Amino acid sequence: MPDTSLIEWSRAQFALTAMYHWLFVPLTLGLGFLIAFMETLYVKTGDEEWKKATKFWMTLFGVNFAFGVATGIILEFQFGTNWSNYSWFVGDIFGSPLAVEGILAFFLETTFIAVMFFGWNKVSKRFHLVSTWLTAIGANLSALWILVANGWMQFPAGMHFNPETARNEMVNFWDVLFSPVAINKFLHTISSGFVLASVFVTGISAWFILRKREVIFARKSMVVAGVFGIITSIYLIFTGDGSARLIAHKQPVKFAAMEGLVDGKSGAPLTVFGVVSRKQQPADVKAKIEVPSLLSFLSFRNANAYVPGLKDFINGNPEHGVMSATEKMERGRKARQMFRDLREAKASNNTAEYEKLKATFTDQKFLDEYFRYFGYSFINNPSDLIPSVPLSFNSFRIMVYLGFYFVLLFVVVLVSLFTNKIVNRKWLLWLAVISIPLPYIAGQAGWIVAEVGRQPWAIQDYLPLSAAISHIDSSAVLVTFWIFAALFTAMIVAEVRILTRQIKIGPKKEEKI
Repeated sequence: MPDTSLIEWSRAQFALTAMYHWLFVPLTLGLGFLIAFMETLYVKTGDEEWKKATKFWMTLFGVNFAFGVATGIILEFQFGTNWSNYSWFVGDIFGSPLAVEGILAFFLETTFIAVMFFGWNKVSKRFHLVSTWLTAIGANLSALWILVANGWMQFPAGMHFNPETARNEMVNFWDVLFSPVAINKFLHTISSGFVLASVFVTGISAWFILRKREVIFARKSMVVAGVFGIITSIYLIFTGDGSARLIAHKQPVKFAAMEGLVDGKSGAPLTVFGVVSRKQQPADVKAKIEVPSLLSFLSFRNANAYVPGLKDFINGNPEHGVMSATEKMERGRKARQMFRDLREAKASNNTAEYEKLKATFTDQKFLDEYFRYFGYSFINNPSDLIPSVPLSFNSFRIMVYLGFYFVLLFVVVLVSLFTNKIVNRKWLLWLAVISIPLPYIAGQAGWIVAEVGRQPWAIQDYLPLSAAISHIDSSAVLVTFWIFAALFTAMIVAEVRILTRQIKIGPKKEEKI
């Protein structure tokens, strides 16, 4: 068992890199489409204001894109440096979507981004427009493959275990790609990027109106962002509901943690607001504002359905078909011992025993009743299976509250725009400006729910972090953690300064040739 500090510092380093990376990526996902919409309006109408808007937002897109690529590369390297056992155990599966992302989606994105930036007046309007659309589509296709890989870690599918190599191998690519968890994660995540970009464009446009600069440009940008924002923020709530329902079915421990549900209940209420108490374990929720039976209905489309609580997963609840943690750990140990016996039979050239044990790993009953709990053999204490309730519960609510706030913001902005009152509503313009950081906070909160909520697993139920980690000196991880922290902070500061400078300069006048 690796020392605890190595696991914690490796987790911290990956979380640090992922969270900084996610400060850059969502703006690229949404801003690409907003630029494509604006350029489409320019090509259809010939209105030079749309061309000016397209070029201005394209400049901000380019700055953000460059920083996002740099942090993403470091993230992928950490699978090899810090999580080598993980890479060995499932690299054949996890690596496939990442390879497709690099070969197809990123290639598409980076090829046409050159035409998008440098092709003005060098290629036809229509070819330039197609390049802009392909850049936006390519950015989102890149996200698809990354999120398919992450979705597979949350809900493994399309694989089998090869006892000869001690590796999991992909048997059905389409099961991995079209896993309901992966697809919903993709749709929910990119729609959060669309909302973030819409709030970003709306907020900066509001700043221009407050400064009485480029008002026509700002109003046009705000209309496009507002319409895109209202559609995608409603869709974001729809995909969020689907995501929560999938978690209730596929990752019920995470679901109980993010709902702060310690004791399982039939007709479980939805906690709209609550304060997490740390005085007891698992942490409970006090001072609740609840809606009766709504959690059961939203999770299982049945107001009387039983929603298991954290105690059910520790102690078991045979009445509702929930196995205890101790039973899962015991079954996992039997599967692991079977694998050890197989390795020993191979090493001692006991062919008959080896073939007999090898056949066991193709027996569906053994796979369903024992091997599916293989990861539990590494767990020492049932309480280790419970993720942080305060982080999961609070992060989930921050994300949901902000999701509904964005719908309201876009409704008020659009009504004010179409009634020609936006210029005089300074309170709304300032609200739009100070709202710019909020979708970033919502996005980070969403990833905390997704990743903290599935602890202690690197791969849900199959591989805990303690078994996925590289056996390296924790001091090496500690040193690189602080190097990355300093580097990423410097990059964020640099990006904000560059973006701020470009915003202050504003859209440039088109030079006549």
